[in-house]
Amino acid sequence: MALPYTPKPLPPGALARPIAHRGLHMLANGIVENTKSAFAAAIAGGFGIECDIQASADGEAMVFHDFLLNRLTTAEGRTDSLSAEALKRLAFKAGSDGMGTLLELFDQTAGRVLLVVEVKSRFDGDNRIAGRIADLAKGYTGPLVFKSFDPEKMIALREAGVTHPIGIVGESDYEHPEYALLSAEQKRGLANLLHIPRSQPDFISWNHKDLPSAGPFLCRSMLGLPVMSWTIRSAEAAVKVASHIDQIVFEGFLPA
Repeated sequence: MALPYTPKPLPPGALARPIAHRGLHMLANGIVENTKSAFAAAIAGGFGIECDIQASADGEAMVFHDFLLNRLTTAEGRTDSLSAEALKRLAFKAGSDGMGTLLELFDQTAGRVLLVVEVKSRFDGDNRIAGRIADLAKGYTGPLVFKSFDPEKMIALREAGVTHPIGIVGESDYEHPEYALLSAEQKRGLANLLHIPRSQPDFISWNHKDLPSAGPFLCRSMLGLPVMSWTIRSAEAAVKVASHIDQIVFEGFLPA
């Protein structure tokens, strides 16, 4: 059994340390996810950083998870309805940080730890952000990989010129409202990794609740693709999936 493409290897030592989900955030201490303080805490702890990218109205790569502003900021509406400068000026409901850009994260991290950058998708075919991400990635020399739930985003990143490893984020169930635009056939294809010949992932990032699972198992054991698990929230959960993965993406506790 062989892949119809040659996967890119992850940066040397990339999976040697656990990866902090949206940075090492702790809301009780005023450290909000995907902010400068969360990333500083992860760097200080020697953990890799996982973050999320949303597009601004003017095409900037913003480090923010949600499609809507309501949960974390004092504003409302779609994240992509405002310009980058307007998004950076928004007040968060907690903490002292504002929303940052991918370029600012690159400058802050400066190659000290692995960056795992998830490109968010509405599954609506809008892949314009890929070009901006590719331009920024060209100037970054530290350990860096990209990933997305959307195979079309992966393809768009490569077509835009991203040369870093790109992985697929997946799970076994696609009934969440975020997948509402997908057909039953598309959901089945995602759950079973049937897109691999087109998306050509360099690694797999899988929901830990669905491990072990046939797709990730075969990719790891027979095809040699590294597998991460998301999102581990306890030491017990980390132990449970340890034999099925190469590294965890975690939050809410400090891994050993």
